[in-house]
Amino acid sequence: MSIIHCPLSIINYPLSIIHYQLSIINYPLFIEEFTLSDSIIKLLDELPTNNITVKVLKALDYVVPGEWENVVGCDRTIEVVTGESDGDRIRDIRNRVIELYNDSDNGYQSALWFYQTIDSADKALGAAAMANKIGEKIGLLGFLSKLTPKADTTQSVDLCLKIVAELIAYSKLNGLPVLNPGEFVTQLSDHYQGASLMRMATLVCIDGLLPLGPDFLQKVQETLEGEGSSAFENNAVFGAIANFIPGDDKFGFIGDTFGAVQGWMDNLVSSVGLTPQGIFDSIGGFLELSDDALDFVAAFLDQSTDYYQHTGIQTVAKKLILQAAEEA
Repeated sequence: MSIIHCPLSIINYPLSIIHYQLSIINYPLFIEEFTLSDSIIKLLDELPTNNITVKVLKALDYVVPGEWENVVGCDRTIEVVTGESDGDRIRDIRNRVIELYNDSDNGYQSALWFYQTIDSADKALGAAAMANKIGEKIGLLGFLSKLTPKADTTQSVDLCLKIVAELIAYSKLNGLPVLNPGEFVTQLSDHYQGASLMRMATLVCIDGLLPLGPDFLQKVQETLEGEGSSAFENNAVFGAIANFIPGDDKFGFIGDTFGAVQGWMDNLVSSVGLTPQGIFDSIGGFLELSDDALDFVAAFLDQSTDYYQHTGIQTVAKKLILQAAEEA
C-alpha cells in the first residue's frame, strides 16, 4: 500500500509551504472558471482510479457501506448503470449521452459546473485555513492569523456553501426550480444513494467533523449567528454561486439550508457513531499523519482532494445514462 506523506508537522513545517499559503491569502482570486468544454465522455474516461481522492472515499466506505463504487470510463459506466453488455447498444446509449449532455437546455452541464466550482475554490480555502492555523501555532508567524480568516469561520462557511451548492446542483440535474431547503432535505433523506450519498457523507466527515470537531454543527450555527453575512464576504464560492441562490436574502437562504440539513447530518453522525478520531484512524492507513493536528489534516485534504467533482461527475453520468438508455 502506498503511503502519502503530508507536511503536517508544526515544528518542521516546510518554509516553502508557508510561502505558498502567503501567496494565496487573497484566495477569492484563485477560483477556476470552468468553460464546460470537456465532454462527459472525456470526464468519465479520465476519472482517476487510485489517487488520494479515491483513497479517501474508499476509506470512508464504512459511513455508508456499499453505496459507492469507483466506476471509471464511459462505456464501463453505461454497463454498470444499465446492465447492458451488447456493444452496439452501448454505442447507441453513448451517442445519446453526448447529445443530451451537449443540449444546454438540460441541466447536466450546469449541475456539473457546481461540483467543479466547489472543488476549485476548496483548494484555496483549505490553504487559507492552514495558513491561519500556522499563525496560531507558531509565534514567529503570528501575522498569518491576522491576514487570513479564522480557520473555524472558513470551514463553517465552506460547509454551508457546499450544502447550498448541492441543493442547486440537484435541482438543475433533475430539471426542477431551485428547491426550498425543506424540499431538498426530503430528497436527501429519501432519494440520495450511490455517489450522491457518498459525497454528502464525505462532506460531514471531511468538512465537518475533522476540521471543527464533534460539535461541528453547533460551531457552524454559532458562526452564522455571530458573524452573519460578513462571514461570506470575499468568499470565492459565494461569489461564484450567489447569482444562483434564490431571493434577495442570500444569507437567509444559506442559513435556512444549513438548518434544514442539520438534522440529517446529526442523524448520520449518531447512527454511525462518527468521531473525528475514528475518521482519522480510517484515512490514516495511507496518509502519514499526526493525530494531534486534525484541523491541519482537514485543511490538507481540502487542498489535495476533489471528491465533490469526482462523485459529481459520477452522479451526473448516472442520471444522464439512465435518460439516454430510455431514449436511445
